[in-house]
Amino acid sequence: MHTPVTIIGAGLGGLVLARVLHLHGIPVTVYEADSSPTARSQGGMLDIHHRNGQLALQAAGLMDEFRALVLEGRQAIRLLDRSGTVLFDQADDGTGTSPEVQRGELRQILLDALPDGTVRWGHRATAVHALGAGRHEVTFADGAAVVTNLLVGADGAWSRVRPLLSDATPEYVGRSFVETCLRDAGARHPATAKAVGGGTLVALDPDEHGKWLVAHREKGGTLHAYITLTKPQDWFATIDFTDAAAAAARIADEYDGWAPELTALITAGDTAPVLRPLHALPVGHRWDRVPGVTLLGDAAHLATPNGEGAGLAMQDGAELGKALAAHPDDVETALTAYEQAMFPRGAAAAAAVAHDPTPQQMINFFTDRDQAGI
Repeated sequence: MHTPVTIIGAGLGGLVLARVLHLHGIPVTVYEADSSPTARSQGGMLDIHHRNGQLALQAAGLMDEFRALVLEGRQAIRLLDRSGTVLFDQADDGTGTSPEVQRGELRQILLDALPDGTVRWGHRATAVHALGAGRHEVTFADGAAVVTNLLVGADGAWSRVRPLLSDATPEYVGRSFVETCLRDAGARHPATAKAVGGGTLVALDPDEHGKWLVAHREKGGTLHAYITLTKPQDWFATIDFTDAAAAAARIADEYDGWAPELTALITAGDTAPVLRPLHALPVGHRWDRVPGVTLLGDAAHLATPNGEGAGLAMQDGAELGKALAAHPDDVETALTAYEQAMFPRGAAAAAAVAHDPTPQQMINFFTDRDQAGI
């Protein structure tokens, strides 16, 4: 007898889990706070590694659909210093193992692979209570509630499910991203488009740690950038991000003296700059087994962004789905097996984060990754 599964959160990890469960005939419902799949932007580019994200998509039976989304040439990587001098330039020769796709498109193929009604939109979880014997009640913002024998928190950094298992809460890591977007950059910002190149740009100052720019070339000539600043949250609180021009100018002041083709990623944006404070759970976050509930993705092992988060969440979803399918009559055995593998996997990825990389460390990382085929 398969136990129905309740998933909170329709991100990539939760949707992979739902798809794998569906393939194995296990009933599943996903509750998502967003009112629809298009209620908000799903973010930019994702590199889907063969060692985690692609394995998850294989388990979900969606590799053909995934390959149709891959943007050719986007595995190219460039490293520049603040003056715009190229320190490292690696073309996409077609042999890379981490192809790039648009996050929103990847999410959509997962949604399309689920039966209608699997995802219940507009259900924002506000409280979760243990009822005993592995059963839990989830209450939503509209007052509705659901009782489940198997609850999975796939609800991200500020998970409502996590407190059932752990007292840990994410803490600010001391830095934030400011996200910007330049559209039709080839025609409107050719110098910046040239600096970014065909895939990913990383620009940093060898003499000033904690400050760098990352930009990705997306579809249609769009450049999606993340401006990093190592500042306390109080510093960002002094900036009025509702005034787009003033906010961009204030952030650009911190990059005074950088090449104009790089600072244009801050000042020439077509959208208002968006502040993204970075938080993390303690490295090695884990919990004792609690009947009838578990976590995946950022809810379980939120870390400073390092290119692994999405792939790890997808891998978590696939591995949990396979464990439940392998033990249809023993949920606790399945959850134990899943968590024993997930804990060290998440800890290893979080521990690998380099907070203030030097140019040489970045070059070594890109070179080692290429040689290792990752």
